[in-house]
Amino acid sequence: MWTTTPAERNASESAPPTDPRAHIAVLGAGIAGLVAACELESLGYRVTILEGSERIGGRIYTHRFGTTPGAPYAELGAMRIPATHELTLRYVKELGLEPDLHPFRTILSDENNYLATKEGHVRVKDASGPLLADLRREIPTESYRTATVLFGAWLAAMVRAVAPAELRDNLVSDLTALLPLADSIDLTPYVYGDEADRIRLGPVFRDHPELRAACSPRLYGFLDDLLLETDTDLFHLAGGMSRIVDRLVARIRGPILLGHEVTGVHAGGDAAGVELRTGGRTETLRYPAVLCTLPFSVLRGLTLTGFDEDKRDIVAGVEYGAATKVALHCRDAFWERDGIRGGASATGGRTRQTYYPPREGDPAEGAVLLGSYAIAEDADLLGLLPAEARHAATVEELAPLYPQLKEPGAVLGAASIAWAGHPWSKGCTARRWRWGNDADGCAREVRRASRPQGRLFFAGEHCSTTPAWINGAIESALAAVAGIGSTLKGAR
Repeated sequence: MWTTTPAERNASESAPPTDPRAHIAVLGAGIAGLVAACELESLGYRVTILEGSERIGGRIYTHRFGTTPGAPYAELGAMRIPATHELTLRYVKELGLEPDLHPFRTILSDENNYLATKEGHVRVKDASGPLLADLRREIPTESYRTATVLFGAWLAAMVRAVAPAELRDNLVSDLTALLPLADSIDLTPYVYGDEADRIRLGPVFRDHPELRAACSPRLYGFLDDLLLETDTDLFHLAGGMSRIVDRLVARIRGPILLGHEVTGVHAGGDAAGVELRTGGRTETLRYPAVLCTLPFSVLRGLTLTGFDEDKRDIVAGVEYGAATKVALHCRDAFWERDGIRGGASATGGRTRQTYYPPREGDPAEGAVLLGSYAIAEDADLLGLLPAEARHAATVEELAPLYPQLKEPGAVLGAASIAWAGHPWSKGCTARRWRWGNDADGCAREVRRASRPQGRLFFAGEHCSTTPAWINGAIESALAAVAGIGSTLKGAR
């Protein structure tokens, strides 16, 4: 099957495949790999985690501007947890972090946040008129009821604020098809605000699944993410999301080997092999079972043997969306003097979204502005620039809204990441709106992605029903652990 080296023989002979305490390799030290390692060790298996980079955590990445306990930080990766993500919240609780969960604020959380409209940037509290005007410029609305027009205007605003360019480009077509159905529903119970000029999009779609079903495949696949921006049931973790990683690592007994780059994976009926490059040396290790949590965007660039045709097809075919984040370490939270207390603004342009993280540490150490959060094609506009140019471009684009950024000494530092170009991820997340045209189609793709190849198992957000989220990584890890246990037990 593959050439056996002395290192391979040592790995396999120390733990035969029939031994329930077999030695299992986990590829990748992201959240899926860490959760799987904890669960496998709890079942009595020996686990070694192999990570190509020099950092643990994968796409959970809390960057700290300083080393003191009060140093401000930015989430360059995962930054929020929906209240419906029970697996994530269960682990947060088990890790003793539940008291540090606090509400995560979004674009619509603060009336003084900004929305980009065709008339320019306006405050959320003043946005209804401009948003209605934007809708009427593109779609005839005279025949629709007032609540229907509000629904269309605020849905359009959220699509323009957070959705990929592909959805924005097809927005008129989507709304033209959706509004007649929306007009057949009494939407007045969802209208709110002192001027009755706002509408609760989340409850509308939850209470009327026929509206969701009428969405185009593009919009249908992104709708949950879009509605999260209007939801209040989101949490962040005080002190940084990387605390989840730290607590998991503290529970793992086996080694986590950094700088161990996987260059090949070999599936087999009674074992699995891993080609490794470390310290300029390459070797192949053989294990009774291997769990691969590497994104398929990375996996398909490796040497793969023992994969059947369908598995090769899904590994090659899963598309990954880009994401770019730019964080600015500022002298102070000047946006608070502008009336903004948190949440985010839809700034548009290249920056797309600007978040105002809560301040938790010593004010003397400054504050963090997440100047840009962009996804999909938009992420490349800044992501393809060198880091320093990316940071400068973010300041320049935000300066018309926040001239304080151009004051001497206002920006103390910057940090950013473009996940599409990151060698250990090659993308931010599996793009679920490309996977099938409905829920059944997505479920079929998840089954294909997670299906093992002999003793080679798979996990990661791309192998779950909630891609792009920590919950999906945990879900897939637990399923893979169950599969490994069943397979090794059956081999006894």
